[in-house]
Amino acid sequence: MSGLFAGKRVLVFGVANERSIAWGIAEAMQREGAEFIFTYAGEVLERRVRPLAEQIGARALIPCDVTDDEQVSAAFRQVADLWDGFDVLIHAVAFANREDLDGRFVETSRAGFATALDVSAYSLVLLARHSEPFLARRKGSIVTLSYYGAEKVVQNYNVMGVAKAALEACVRYLANDLGPAGVRVNGISAGPVKTLAAAGIRGFKTIFGVVEERAPLRRNVTQEDIAHAALFLCSDLGAGVTGEIMHVDGGYNILGF
Repeated sequence: MSGLFAGKRVLVFGVANERSIAWGIAEAMQREGAEFIFTYAGEVLERRVRPLAEQIGARALIPCDVTDDEQVSAAFRQVADLWDGFDVLIHAVAFANREDLDGRFVETSRAGFATALDVSAYSLVLLARHSEPFLARRKGSIVTLSYYGAEKVVQNYNVMGVAKAALEACVRYLANDLGPAGVRVNGISAGPVKTLAAAGIRGFKTIFGVVEERAPLRRNVTQEDIAHAALFLCSDLGAGVTGEIMHVDGGYNILGF
């Protein structure tokens, strides 16, 4: 099969359903010839992810809770049984307790803060560490997903905005660490998309409407828009790019008052 990702292997963390940005990226890479291993966290997500993995002929579907070090280690042992190396790690993992996304950020609990930072930011560090030897063999890359709330205050994004800010800093530090091995690390700051995660943010419909009205392109972005940016970042077309956060938001981030 010919294509931008012909012969490439992609390990995916964070698909929740067919609306997930990670799924849109996987679909785009599959059309370009990639082979996949998917992971899932828990039985509920397995029921959603398994049909998608089967749809694109994934090599395996592996359980992995990123908050459990032993599960992560076990998952990468299973990956090693199938692949001696892979080309792309897609990190689309984020979580915050619902009560920490309502009200004032100053009310965030210690436990809620720790959970959001652990799942949404530290997981990238952990997965990068396990992925490094696999990616180094094939001069691969990592791509993660962020949002404008990492840079500016977005109502009801609260602790997730802080977690995404930490995630973006992790991208830069990991790019520096992994660069000597030829591994690139980048993030995409995507505009609002109607995903399962977005449904947990109170007032999301208002955000969606404001971006459509005010963004320079006068529209919201699509799964496909974001996927195309990932294709660039993770392919040879982006061979000279690392440590970057690429905005794919119709230009909304450039606006002032």
